[in-house]
Amino acid sequence: EKLEAFGAEHRKIKYKIDHHENSKVATSKHARRTVTPGILVADSVLGSAMEAYHSLPIVTKTYATLAFLTTAACSLEIVSSHKLYFNSKAIMNGEAWRVLTNFLWFGPFGIDFLFHMFFLLRYSKSLEEGSFRGRSADYLWMLLLGGAFMISAAPFVDVLFLGASLTFMMVYVWARRNQYVNMSLLGIFTFTAPYLPWVLLTFSLLLGNSPIVDLLGIASGHLYYFLEDVYPRMTNRRPLRTPGFVRAIFPTDEPIARMVPEADNEPVPPPPEPEEWQEDEDGGLRHRAAAGAAAGGHDVHAQ
Repeated sequence: EKLEAFGAEHRKIKYKIDHHENSKVATSKHARRTVTPGILVADSVLGSAMEAYHSLPIVTKTYATLAFLTTAACSLEIVSSHKLYFNSKAIMNGEAWRVLTNFLWFGPFGIDFLFHMFFLLRYSKSLEEGSFRGRSADYLWMLLLGGAFMISAAPFVDVLFLGASLTFMMVYVWARRNQYVNMSLLGIFTFTAPYLPWVLLTFSLLLGNSPIVDLLGIASGHLYYFLEDVYPRMTNRRPLRTPGFVRAIFPTDEPIARMVPEADNEPVPPPPEPEEWQEDEDGGLRHRAAAGAAAGGHDVHAQ
């Protein structure tokens, strides 16, 4: 009887232990089923973000990385933003880093920072992969020229951080080089790309912001656009040709096509000679080469 009682007690204890272990296993499996989807989603989002980051062209990636690290350093109080803004007197006293760092700080992490980073990534990438495709040296030279112009103007307009102006310059140059692209603002009205800088400027004014930053970017962008895209076709000269020391940074550049002559002696295709066209009786223009074929019904007109 004692042995039977002991055996029954032993079976009860073993049942409790097995039941407890089974409960722990079931709880662990349930926890894994609950946590795994969240981990998978986080891994997927992180993987997509890293893939998008690595797909950025070199100049855009470098600028965006430096801007993010600068903002992170300020947020973690590793460095103060008072050590970053443009100050000509401080620069003359040896704080030469301010020439660069004033372009890298877009404010603390927040909506304004995300807004500027969105425009930086979108339009810088579009330029570097579009009209500057295969010409990263030329794109970097554009940013250096724009930055130099802004720094020379900064003491007169009292702007401490020029990163937003440089981003606006990118928007302006992109808009002028994509003049037939249709755009929409909040789905309310549409306009072509050249009006984009002015729409953004108007929107900024409606929000009560100072127009100086945007106007400085527009002025820099227009000066570059005129000297790089317009002036060379007027005079057959390219004053903003990228110097060799900048090209040496990107030895693998392989230009796809150029919008302007590379050298002063490189010819620009001239417009059609006006003598090749003559006015006909209907008031239109007739190409002289087609005049002899008019009787055969192959005349060419341009109203």
